[in-house]
Amino acid sequence: MSHGQSRAADLAAGFRRLFAAEPELMVRAPGRVNLIGEHTDYNDGFVLPMAIDREVLIALRPRTDAMVRVHSLDLEERAEFSLDEFERDEGWAEYLKGVAWSLTLEGHRLSGFDGVLNGSVPRGSGLSSSAALELAAARAFRATSGFPWDPARMARVCQRAENEWLGVGTGIMDQLASAAGNAGHALLIDCRSLETTAVPLPGGTAVLVLDTGTRRKLVGSAYNERREQCEAVARHFGVPALRDVTPERLEAASRQLAPLLYRRARHVVSENERTLAAARAMRSGDAATVGQLMSLSHDSLRDDFEVSSDALDAIVGGARAEPDCFGARLTGAGFGGCAVALVASDAAAGIGERVMSGYREATGLAGRAYLCRAAGGASDIAVEDIALKDIGADAE
Repeated sequence: MSHGQSRAADLAAGFRRLFAAEPELMVRAPGRVNLIGEHTDYNDGFVLPMAIDREVLIALRPRTDAMVRVHSLDLEERAEFSLDEFERDEGWAEYLKGVAWSLTLEGHRLSGFDGVLNGSVPRGSGLSSSAALELAAARAFRATSGFPWDPARMARVCQRAENEWLGVGTGIMDQLASAAGNAGHALLIDCRSLETTAVPLPGGTAVLVLDTGTRRKLVGSAYNERREQCEAVARHFGVPALRDVTPERLEAASRQLAPLLYRRARHVVSENERTLAAARAMRSGDAATVGQLMSLSHDSLRDDFEVSSDALDAIVGGARAEPDCFGARLTGAGFGGCAVALVASDAAAGIGERVMSGYREATGLAGRAYLCRAAGGASDIAVEDIALKDIGADAE
């Protein structure tokens, strides 16, 4: 039994324990790691993430009323809410409630369910555990309520939940990567049109995620402040978003902008250029160029956008020192969480061990390395494929 099948079997056993019945449906949605294109999504720019083989799973049974009752096996907490009246509260269940609220705004009539969830996406790490939970929730409501599934539209629904229900001004990248991931490929996303293009990883490479063990909360961080700064520069140029500002136009206006705003914009404008160049290099199998662009991205995020941290700089520096590492950068919003490195596949395990050993020695922090594969987007899981009866009462 694979790791994913084992988690699904554990989830099914948990459902039987908590609800004294078999789950009728099971859904999944992956986290994502962004290879390059950071803080460009809410500027209508370009990003190059890949969905990863770490995900949120929900086992469920439809109800005949409007109640949603969900138990988190990871937290050993239960939450419930009514689909007839949405009231804001706090905690992890707000992600499910926000998605239900957003789906209702789309005109969907939702049915309740009993559910059990667990996840293998480290929370607060920059691997989009929140987007994975949102898309898994959307997939669960689709399973019980029967509305059509369009990945781009569902990504928009979940983004609205995060923006307007949770109060976090994220762009579309996380949700769209989780909704539309392509196994074995990264996904070049135009965050204005939502056009996606599958891009293969260069041959002989692997993606290594390096978790610093430090965490940040987006609502309490400078994330929203960075977004406001970008919007201020876009207003200065009279354009909808920084996507519409060329490097030449920005440079020509550099003295008209406050130095801080200029640096913020310089990161976004140059990051769009790097992301498109990285996609071209990936298509041609040029791992060295992809890695160089990833490293340049980190330097820009550190110096111009100022969203790195001592821990992130240390772990990125350790990865870059490895001869078989093509490049490395922080991934996610920054301020903590994870870095991502493109490495030679036959050396990946050794690189992860050495980088984490050096990181612990330099910082005293215990991080972790994850070798990640590119996974498909949110989907259903056939319950009969989990060998439910084989794990039976022993799991209870």
